[in-house]
Amino acid sequence: MSNDIIENNKSEDKEEDKEYEEYCYLCRRPESVCGKLIRLPNNINICASCMQNTFDTFSNGNGMQFMDLGNFEMPFNIDGIQDIPKSQKVKKKKKQEKKEEPELSLKTIPAPHIMKAKLDEYVVGQDYAKKVISVAVYNHYKRVLTDSMDDIEIEKSNMLMIGPTGSGKTYLVKTIARLLNVPLAITDATTLTEAGYIGDDVESVLSKLLAAADNDVEKAERGIVFIDEIDKIAKKRNTNSRDVSGESVQQGLLKLLEGAEVEVPVGAGSKNAMVPMTTVNTKNILFICGGAFPDLEDIIKERLNKQAAIGFKSDLKDKYDDDPNILKKVTIEDLREFGMIPEFLGRLPVIYTLDALDKEKMIRILKEPRNAILKQYQKLLSLDEVDLRFDDSAYEAIAEKAMEKKTGARALRAIIEEFMLDIMYEIPKDDNIGEVTITRAYIEGTGGPVIRLRGQEVPALNG
Repeated sequence: MSNDIIENNKSEDKEEDKEYEEYCYLCRRPESVCGKLIRLPNNINICASCMQNTFDTFSNGNGMQFMDLGNFEMPFNIDGIQDIPKSQKVKKKKKQEKKEEPELSLKTIPAPHIMKAKLDEYVVGQDYAKKVISVAVYNHYKRVLTDSMDDIEIEKSNMLMIGPTGSGKTYLVKTIARLLNVPLAITDATTLTEAGYIGDDVESVLSKLLAAADNDVEKAERGIVFIDEIDKIAKKRNTNSRDVSGESVQQGLLKLLEGAEVEVPVGAGSKNAMVPMTTVNTKNILFICGGAFPDLEDIIKERLNKQAAIGFKSDLKDKYDDDPNILKKVTIEDLREFGMIPEFLGRLPVIYTLDALDKEKMIRILKEPRNAILKQYQKLLSLDEVDLRFDDSAYEAIAEKAMEKKTGARALRAIIEEFMLDIMYEIPKDDNIGEVTITRAYIEGTGGPVIRLRGQEVPALNG
């Protein structure tokens, strides 16, 4: 009985020892500082540096070029070397464990109005799009979590988002995935080609999703895949060559959208003999496709003008030419005319549009979202105890510059990064600066920001 107690105590001591850093017996530096220790007989640990110095001493003094470490004997009395007590040892740094996130369930899945309210904190405008995506996602995950409801099978709520570049398509999907805490894979349709041709196979989108789920197949099978630039895989018109990056890709995506068992390479973008494979079922994966569809407006206008010209009460032919919301009138027939095949559209039952951003919305994007880029810069400068402010005229100037670039909200960051560079570089030089106000003149390059010292105001500096 006593022997068992002694053995238990020994094992506990060993486990406790693992929590503490080992030290070099010569220089007394911990393993985290001196590097991996060399273990010698009699429980002696020596760092590589001290061992090398020992070898050099032997070589120079006694002519020994090498020694057998297995039969190595210390040239000094090891009894004189005292072990370092635990009170003087440092505990090893523990690896930060990932917080266990609660799994999605029928009780935890947010209702559509909660999802929309959360999206409102990050995405300006696009109220209709936010409602549609909230309802579609809610219904999708109810379907996934119940698996089936009696004999009534609920179909997948795959989506097609149509909207100008920079209108917030990708951002909406990212925000919803973060809200639900599900893995998200974002891919570009322009890189996809038919299997056997140079480019990415359609299965590569699942490889990205698997990677986002830390190679957890079960988790990946409940994730979201966002395929951007989907309009770029429309059928090529007036071509005699094989359409490997257009209609063929649409055909290849059909089985993924509908639900199928797909062989997916693990940790690689393409299949080969050296890459392990696993099977992913796409039945419960939500696919969201997005695209700008640049020529779609003309197709819609042509159809509407043709309809308007018929009949006793015919409208003017140019009635829809200046309609900013023309995309909202899109139909399946318009998308087919654009080059999307009927089978592909049939697997995207939820189709909706996003509005183009006007000047007012651009200003709101600068001010309102929780993680607005201007708020980020204000936070950074506040760490230097500097208050960063913006004139209303500055907001307008930034928005006007962004509108000129015609790339939506993406242009805002590029403009802000440009004019904030000098400020972020110069301001930390002077501890007396307490406030910086950005003006229209500074944005337009005709003046500088207004600098206020702590307790007094000074003239504006030239930018």
